[in-house]
Amino acid sequence: MTKKKLALEVIERLKKEYPDADCTLSYDDAWKLLVGVRLAAQCTDERVNQITAVLFEKYPSIEALAGASVEEIEEIVRPCGLGKSKARDISACMRQLLTEHGGEVPADFDALLRLPGVGRKSANLIMGDVFGKPAIVTDTHCIRLSNRIGLVDHIKDPKKVEMELWKIVPPEEGSDLCHRLVWHGREVCTARTAPHCERCVLRSICRSVSEPEEQR
Repeated sequence: MTKKKLALEVIERLKKEYPDADCTLSYDDAWKLLVGVRLAAQCTDERVNQITAVLFEKYPSIEALAGASVEEIEEIVRPCGLGKSKARDISACMRQLLTEHGGEVPADFDALLRLPGVGRKSANLIMGDVFGKPAIVTDTHCIRLSNRIGLVDHIKDPKKVEMELWKIVPPEEGSDLCHRLVWHGREVCTARTAPHCERCVLRSICRSVSEPEEQR
């Protein structure tokens, strides 16, 4: 089976298994997703959602958050880890949205990348979830599962995985596929325990099941 055919089969099976899969970060505005995804680095989405609820109650707008000191932001976001650097990035990002984008999150990938603390993963998430544009979010689940399934070959670098997936995944399917890979990675194809292959909908097409380890 070619990688393109494999990708299409993975997409169809995961659609049936997780028809409602979406982003697990809570947000009701694009700027809040920007903040959430920055806090999510080395932190669970569940913890981030708890912290952003407090943060957005105190600072309910871009203007309010931009006006807060880095120390005030850090005091709230510290439980997410890396509090100082995350607070610094969030503060600078909100100010840049005001000064360069009129208080709006830009619907342009390169413009998003120029925002403090925004990398390719964050920019793709915004493009896909907020603006409905083609996107591939290569988080740890996407990278792990793409390698295990056989969509990519022994690639760990997020950008390289993204570039390989662009070659085989239909653009309109990328964003939803990545969300489904997150759900599948949490529930079945786990990282910290042995994957639950016996109840995996991808078992019959997964490279990790069909090939001995020495052949991969």
